[in-house]
Amino acid sequence: MKRKIAVLGATGSIGKNTLDVIASYPDAFEVVLLSANRDLQNLLAISRTYPDAKLALADESNTSKADADKVSYWGPEGIQQAVRESGAQIVVNGIAGAPGLLPSITALETGADLALANKETIVMAGPLAFALAKTHHCRILPVDSEHSAVFQLLEAHGRDSLEEIILTASGGPFRQYTKEQLEQVTLNDALAHPTWKMGGKITIDSASLANKGLEVIEAVRLFEVPPKQVKVLVHPQSYIHSLIRLKEGSLYAQMSRPDMRVPIHNALFWPEVRYCQFGRLDLEGQSLSFEKPREDLFPMLPLAYKSAEAGSGYPAAYNAADEEAVAAFMKGQISFTDIGRVVEQVLQDQWECEELVLDSILEIDKRARSVSKNIIKELFRC
Repeated sequence: MKRKIAVLGATGSIGKNTLDVIASYPDAFEVVLLSANRDLQNLLAISRTYPDAKLALADESNTSKADADKVSYWGPEGIQQAVRESGAQIVVNGIAGAPGLLPSITALETGADLALANKETIVMAGPLAFALAKTHHCRILPVDSEHSAVFQLLEAHGRDSLEEIILTASGGPFRQYTKEQLEQVTLNDALAHPTWKMGGKITIDSASLANKGLEVIEAVRLFEVPPKQVKVLVHPQSYIHSLIRLKEGSLYAQMSRPDMRVPIHNALFWPEVRYCQFGRLDLEGQSLSFEKPREDLFPMLPLAYKSAEAGSGYPAAYNAADEEAVAAFMKGQISFTDIGRVVEQVLQDQWECEELVLDSILEIDKRARSVSKNIIKELFRC
């Protein structure tokens, strides 16, 4: 029997890769919902392949009435309503950034399994998400290549045998830059990732190592380990997606070509192991290299560790500050190296909260954005 599947962020990188996987297994899935942020034309083009799927659009500006009639749900609240009413058994959340949080919460409340590429859900509200998954008897399945790799490795070897998790990072385009070169980085430079093809925000986060910082926080919450048990290693080839070290010292790695269809495939079919045609790696002639991350020049990584260690609302504040700083960099208001300066200053504020419930998380997110914008205004005047 086909599983009913909703694809949120269908026009983005994760969405397109998910639809590639679905198309390769036409007898396995029935697409019941497709959503996009504002790219209605591409959403309509995708829907021609899945004419029975309901359509949802977060941003209704600049939409003609003729096209609008083809969309069933509008706005952020409409995305949540669409998830509730879709009947999906598995929801793939490829929405970028904090806007992906509430659709994740809604999916879990319906009892659907959540194939999660939106790392902000776990960074901002991990404890809440896990509690909902337990209450509604559903699963959170990581789609980030690094966390998918760790998930698969722990399934194979057991959590009781774990000593440490090692997340790999490509290092981005600036891994060999000097401090002076980093000060001169342009937006186009930051958008030129050497390995992965992704959206603008996550590409810039990869260049600053903020993306790896978010992944450290995600790993701490997802796998219930202390921050000191999560290490980061730069691996420019991006063939090893993560490693685990067992207590007896052995290292185990998950390896494939850098292809997001592999972790998506694994999430959609888990716990079944199915033949996968994507990402197959031939090791003949390949070389693998590893470096320590340069935390002195890329402060977003150590700041993420501090946020993970502090816990409470600090990870949510880290995420909000990063989103605001990256947006300002993309508008030309601050420099690339100012991103870390903004986040560092935001984290100097107080982000403790008594209980991480949805209202308190959203309040922290709102306040952190306000603090960030004030800092950005001061930097922009300099």
